[in-house]
Order: sequence, then C-alpha cells, then structure tokens
Amino acid sequence: MSSTQLRLRPQALSRDVLASVVVFLVAVPLCVGIAVASGVPAELGLVTGIVGGLLVGAMPGSSLQVSGPAAGLTVLVYEAVTSHGVAALGIIVLTTGFLQVGLGLVGFGRWFRAISTAVVHGMLAGIGLVLICGQLYALAGADAPGNGLDNLSGLPHLFTHIGGAASLSSCAIGTATIVVLVLWKRLPGRLPRMIPGPLAAVGLATVAVALLDLPVATIEVRGLVDSLRLTGLDDFALLVNPAVLGVVAAFTLIASAESLFSAAAVDRMHDGPRTHYNKELIAQGAGNTVCGLVGALPMTAVIVRSAANVQAGARTKASRILHGVWLLLFAALFPAVLGLIPVATLAGVLIHAGAKLIPVAMFRPLWRDHRGEAVVLAVTAGAIILTDLFMGVLLGIGMALVKSAWETSAVRLDVAELDDRTTVTLSGSATFLRLPLILDTLEALPKDRPVRLDLSRLRYLDHACRTALEAWSTQHATRPQETPPHEAVLTAAAEGEGSSRPASG
Repeated sequence: MSSTQLRLRPQALSRDVLASVVVFLVAVPLCVGIAVASGVPAELGLVTGIVGGLLVGAMPGSSLQVSGPAAGLTVLVYEAVTSHGVAALGIIVLTTGFLQVGLGLVGFGRWFRAISTAVVHGMLAGIGLVLICGQLYALAGADAPGNGLDNLSGLPHLFTHIGGAASLSSCAIGTATIVVLVLWKRLPGRLPRMIPGPLAAVGLATVAVALLDLPVATIEVRGLVDSLRLTGLDDFALLVNPAVLGVVAAFTLIASAESLFSAAAVDRMHDGPRTHYNKELIAQGAGNTVCGLVGALPMTAVIVRSAANVQAGARTKASRILHGVWLLLFAALFPAVLGLIPVATLAGVLIHAGAKLIPVAMFRPLWRDHRGEAVVLAVTAGAIILTDLFMGVLLGIGMALVKSAWETSAVRLDVAELDDRTTVTLSGSATFLRLPLILDTLEALPKDRPVRLDLSRLRYLDHACRTALEAWSTQHATRPQETPPHEAVLTAAAEGEGSSRPASG
C-alpha cells in the first residue's frame, strides 16, 4: 500500500464515522415507525436495522447502501401479521432469506434488473398510497378498517368524524411532523445538514407532547429481549399453508427487487466499487435468515438511508457497520426513550415517506412520451390498492410482458395493385397478436382478383400466424366462385414455423 493511501485512511475513517452517525439518526425513527405501522413491537424494527448494519453491512455485494426495515414492505408485513399472526412472521422471513440466498447462488440476482421500471414505480406508488391511507388513521388516533381498499373508502368518514381533545391533538402533532419534514431542508444555516429531518421532526413532536401534556398515544415499549421470538422447528408446519407460501413469494420478489434497484440507484451516486448483484442478493438473504430466526421484520436495502450514507461522505462499508453498532447501543441502553415518542408523529413520518414513493413528477412526461409505460405504472398501483401487493405486482409484470410483446410484434402490410393481380407484402414480425389486423386486411381485398402474399420481408413468423395464412391461402384458392379463383401464393416465406431471419429487400 502506498504512503498516499496510508495518509488517506484516517481521513476516510473519520468520514465513515460521521456518516454512520448520520445514518443512525435517520434510521432510528424510520425503524421504529415502520415496525409500529407493520403491527409488531417497535423494538423489532431496531433489530432488523441492527442485523442490516452488523451482518449485511459486513458482507460483499454493495459497498455503500444500507439495509434495514423498509417502508415498501410495511403493507405486506401488516397484511401477513393480520392474516397469520405475529408468530408466523419469523418463519416467513426465514424462508424468504433461504430463497434469496439460493437465488443469489444460482446467479439469479442480475435477472431482477430485467423487471420493468414501470412495474417497479407502480409497485412503489401503490405501496405509497396504501401506506398513506393506513397511516392517516394513526395520525388521527383511530384504528384503520383493514386492507387498502377499505382504508381508502373509509377516509371520508374519518375526516368528517374527527373530534375530541385526543383526536385533535393527535392530528395536530402528526400534521406538524409532516410540515417539519417538508420544510426542514429549506431552513437556512448548517442545522438542516447536521440533523436529519426525521429525527428533528420526531424530537420536536416528542418535546411538544411532553411540555404541553397533550392526550396523545405514545409507543408501547416491551423491551428488546421480550420482543424477540425464536423460530422453532414447529413453525415450519405453517409452510404447508398455500397462503403463507404466497406471502413468502411476495416477500422474496419485492424485497429482492427493491434491494437490487436500490443498489443500481446508489451506484449512480458515487464513483466507488460497483455492486455485485448476486453477492448482494446473498447478503440480503443472510440478513433475512437471521431476522427470521429471531422473529424480526424483513429487510431490504433502503434508498433513504443509503442516500444519506453517500451524501454524508462515506467511503467504505465501515459506515454501515458502525450504524448497526449505534442502533444496538441505543436499543440496549435507552429503550425507555421509545416510550416517549407519539404514535401520530411516526404516522407523519411514514405519510411523508409514502408520498415520496409516488412518482408524481415523472408521470406526466412518461404519459406524454411512453404512454404504454404510464398505463402499466397506473394499473400496477391501482391493482395493489384494489387487491394486494403480490397480485398487483404480478398483474403489472403481466401487463409489461403483453405490452412488450405487442410492441415487438409490429407488422406492416403493403397492398400493391398490379395489372394482373394484387400483391400483399408483409414486413416486420407477424405474431398471433397481429392476426386480426392481417386477416381483416386480407378479407377486405377485392374478390375478383388473384392475390399473392409476399412474406420475404418478415423478420419473424410464428406458428399461429403461418397456420392462419396457409388456411386463408388454401380457402381462397379452392373456394368455388363465379369469378376467376384467387391465386393466393405464399412466396419466399420464412423457413420453418417461428423462424427468424433478417429482412430482405
């Protein structure tokens, strides 16, 4: 190692220590808030953050992105806990971890990068909308009715029945939290750069509730050890339930995709080592395996904490490991502090986080330039609200595949009227998706002239299209007519069914 590198190491270490403190201050309110919104003890969010720092932070994959509980999984965790109980969370997360490690080992990590960006943004938008709808009830000091659609339809009743000192105080604290989060970075001076917005908002709200003695619900503290539940062999029996397996599949798909898309985004923020996607997927799987063993929340790489890490000047993975150390010390030494935090202020933090998941700024230009992508995004988000996260993502992926198939199967028909016949030349890709257009064009041709089909310019001809064209040709060549029979000839067709060859002429 050169003397220059040796001189830089202390400076790099100091930057990593400072960055770790910043990430820790950002992580505390988010870890706690996500846990409460997920319907589990607040301490479990800190446990996932600790594992994300100490274990995943030390493993190869991505050097600067930070892992922990994510707002993107809040809705899915809440539904899983509501449907199957908190006791089932451990085995679900454990199995998710096993699957992620296996997918990473077989080299599947890079394939998550092939998921349509519109589906990912639609998934995040749907999660954001469901998260906002659910947390509005917590902000008002009320209980949410249930799933995303019920929460959305119940909002008019919630807004018209806010009353009483407790409800009004809760609304005031939650709303003030959102205002602080929105305005914090716009304040002049160094304070906004030194103290993260979520920490400032939660701290100010906690002090206000204590000083004014407001009748606002605060977090229930159970203690770090008492919140843990070790997963045993008996819990594996839950995996015979198809509904539980569906939740595992959803956790695996969404946690992996969110982590690897976050890695791609973080790579664009710095000029250090690039992410090795398969190793990162294995690291995420190892973290979820440990979280599942102790019954904690699932983890993903999270863009908010990762961006804070990069912006604070982190140089190595030491910053994310140290942030896990600070979380562990906080959870062990100051658990009573959690009991002072109002539930409404955490709801405000998550509403703000949910709003940031909705790609409002990009939707209008996307609609203008790539309308099909905008439709996939909107349908994915709407399906998540109307059904659930897993079905919404599957529908979005299906729509993206259909859209791609439709766009890549573009075919052009050129009709030329010659002296003795009509020639129809097909170019592009002829697939079953374009059969209605092709057959409608052929059926509209004059009935009293021979027809010649020229397929030599086709790049691709699938089995369904070739069969239909041969059937049309046979029918029109042999059909009894008063006028001279059609001469429908398939000339220079692509060799074989479903073959692909360069376009000619």
